[in-house]
Amino acid sequence: MSLFKARDWWSTVLGEKEEFDQGCLCLADVDNSGNGQDKIIVGSFMGYLRIFSPHPVKTGDGAQAEDLLLEVHLREPILQVEVGKFVSGTEMLHLAVLHSRKLCVYAVSGTLGNVEHGNQYQIKLMYEHNLQRTACNMTYGSFGGVKGRDLICIQSMDGMLMVFEQESYAFGRFLPGSLLPGPLAYSSRTDSFITVSSCRQVESYKYQVLAFATDADKRQETEQQKLGSGKRLVVDWTLNIGEQALDICIVSFNQSASSVFVLGERNFYCLKDNGQIRFMKKLDCSPSCFLPYCSVSEGTINTLIGNHNNMLHIYQDVTLKWATQLPHIPVAVKVGCLHDLKGVIVTLSDNGHLQCSYLGTDPSLFQAPKVESRELNYDELDVELKELQKIIRDVNKTQGVWPMTEREDDLTVSAVVLPNFDSVSQATNVEVGTDLVPSVTVKVTLQSRLALQKAKLSLYVQPPLVLTCDQFTFEFMAPEMTRTVAFSVYLKGSYIPSELEGNAVVSYSRPTGIPRVIQCKFRLPLKLICLPGQPSKTASHKLTIDTNKSPVSLLSLFPGFANQSDDDQVNVMGFRFLGGSRVTLLASKTSQRYRIQSEQFEDLWLITNELILRLQEYFEKQGIKDFACSFSGSMPLQEYFELIDHHFELRINGEKLEELLSERAVQFRAIQRRLLTRFKDKTPAPLQHLDTLLDGTYKQVIALADAIEENQDNLFQSFTRLKSATHLVILLISLWQKLSADQVTILEAAFLPLQQDTQELGWEETVDAAISHLLKTCLSKSSKEQALNLSSQLNIPKDTSRLKKHITLLCDRLAKGGRLCLSTDAAVPHTMVMPGGCTTIPESDLEERSVEQDSTELFANHRHLLAETPMPDVSSLHGVSD
Repeated sequence: MSLFKARDWWSTVLGEKEEFDQGCLCLADVDNSGNGQDKIIVGSFMGYLRIFSPHPVKTGDGAQAEDLLLEVHLREPILQVEVGKFVSGTEMLHLAVLHSRKLCVYAVSGTLGNVEHGNQYQIKLMYEHNLQRTACNMTYGSFGGVKGRDLICIQSMDGMLMVFEQESYAFGRFLPGSLLPGPLAYSSRTDSFITVSSCRQVESYKYQVLAFATDADKRQETEQQKLGSGKRLVVDWTLNIGEQALDICIVSFNQSASSVFVLGERNFYCLKDNGQIRFMKKLDCSPSCFLPYCSVSEGTINTLIGNHNNMLHIYQDVTLKWATQLPHIPVAVKVGCLHDLKGVIVTLSDNGHLQCSYLGTDPSLFQAPKVESRELNYDELDVELKELQKIIRDVNKTQGVWPMTEREDDLTVSAVVLPNFDSVSQATNVEVGTDLVPSVTVKVTLQSRLALQKAKLSLYVQPPLVLTCDQFTFEFMAPEMTRTVAFSVYLKGSYIPSELEGNAVVSYSRPTGIPRVIQCKFRLPLKLICLPGQPSKTASHKLTIDTNKSPVSLLSLFPGFANQSDDDQVNVMGFRFLGGSRVTLLASKTSQRYRIQSEQFEDLWLITNELILRLQEYFEKQGIKDFACSFSGSMPLQEYFELIDHHFELRINGEKLEELLSERAVQFRAIQRRLLTRFKDKTPAPLQHLDTLLDGTYKQVIALADAIEENQDNLFQSFTRLKSATHLVILLISLWQKLSADQVTILEAAFLPLQQDTQELGWEETVDAAISHLLKTCLSKSSKEQALNLSSQLNIPKDTSRLKKHITLLCDRLAKGGRLCLSTDAAVPHTMVMPGGCTTIPESDLEERSVEQDSTELFANHRHLLAETPMPDVSSLHGVSD
């Protein structure tokens, strides 16, 4: 049993298909028994009046026949029930029942029974008032400071307050500007009525002002009102809360001060007598009812708040002290003394679920039985322990702690990209230019082995690729059920994505409740973002990939990019991306080399990667397993560093623009305050060109906001290009040093830690921290470097010089024989056998300069050796020169 669950002391269900609201519940000693025991009075919209006195034999019992003292059908809907001193000449409590067009006051009495049926209760009508207007709600109290009796005030649906001095009608007043009635309460300390108007503000009206104001027999102003006969109804104070109120309660636990509690749709407020806010609390859930009920410590008030999540929250001022679960949504809540049990919480739902409950826990009455004492045989226990340990070892050897096959067999996910484009392209709102943007359909199939609930399929592709639908939800999947969904992918932006690989991730829960996630990757075709183009003879950036097999015809590798107008495409092929950039691919006739060249460095990545993947697939189909690629050229770090600098410059520009925007916003608000002060001044003063300054500042704010949006778009595109260049550098390093798959994974984790770049956490500081960690662990020279600690906080750097030096140093140490691994202990033997030793991480700028010079000499020597080994026949490839 949950600790945070209301303990059911007594409960019942009232009638069938009856409806109730917050005014339908009241707790009081309505029969004037004098024993301090409250009775539960409930009225329904069907016209039934019921009075209960619960006497459960044990906790949680339902209602017994003797618990219902009285049930009467009054034939008219009951809007509200209240108990007070409503009859003149006596201070006995009477019951007031509000109908839509009538107010009735009853006396409830009981007679002792002489037989086993018990006591008998009946009600007697003392008086009634027929109402001229449809009633909404009512309140009562000692209006005007009268002693020993209570007066009743009824609010009509058109905003009129009707005051009844017990058996006689006193007066009626229209509230000014009333459109819809709100909750109504009376404060005895200030002798005023408090309500919330349709203007969403709390309003207070003095009783004396109401009594002496002009009579409200007609809403229109009469000639006497125009001449000044009577007094105009003036509000005492108002407070704008900006939301409609559900209920109002006046709480006064001492004579010195009282509090006005207002329950709104999203907040509840505590106000002073003069309308000032004492405190307020923003609620997490939509409330349904509330009740301030007691003061535990001096200066604080406890409040019960029910909400539409079947919860009852107990607040001490604004601090949540307890939360309890109810079996229904309460529309009314009261606290009373029932059957000598103080503090019973009585809740009523809109469909008639009446429950008396309390908070806390039930005492545990369980007592452990006595264990017979016996002598232990330790030899037998040792033998049993060894047998159990042997069983545990055998299970761990054969099966493992987590059975992976069972988890993978729960759900199977597969993705298929259709070979042909969609007949009608699904691309909308594209920003590519004049090119026709195609779209391709991807089908994802889910096959479940078990019954699964609420399986959610999420799809992701690299921007600017977009999906026609990126989420699918399956409420229920029966065993052996297969579900297939289809969606289209197309290019939306004018730049190319960093990858053509997409992810399909399915999250679901097993029947035991354990959450699981499974993913499936799919590869999009190159022709989705690329068209055949004319080869270019000159290019700013070139790469040469070496292989150990004879060159393959480019027509067989890229059959979809054959240009019909050019018959000499065996060794040369041109590609044109939808964004406009071009890439040329050349294959040597005599050597085993391929050259990729383009005007943009980052554009080389997709074609280079696609070339290597298609070469591997080609030789696998031929049955050749020893195919390998390598890279022997100079590492293009300078081109890579230019992209890093451009990306970092956009980040710095973004920060400067945001600072300027913040300054202009502060200036704009200051000018607004000055203008508002001038406009409110009773004696008009010249504006002194404040309006011109306001207009100019406003235009600057708009211009800065547009500049920030443009900079964010440029930053996003720059980050995509930087990711493409990073993928290319990782590929070249892996081909250059022949890194294993695990080492490539470590490099990708270090260079590509973020899927999205933000101002708070950017690519530069994250990658710098990751590379520094690699240099101080697996690529370190000694254990002294491994003991160095990195900063625990990542901040945007002043410039990129440190990052570029660390990247250069990483390549330097890999060139000297360093190898990447995650274990620090395993890294030390590798560093001990590095040829020529490794340079330590520089601790000063002077040391960094020396390391940079050493690295520059290394790569210069590397370039010199490459220059002495020319690439055969590349210049003679059909007129395409280097």
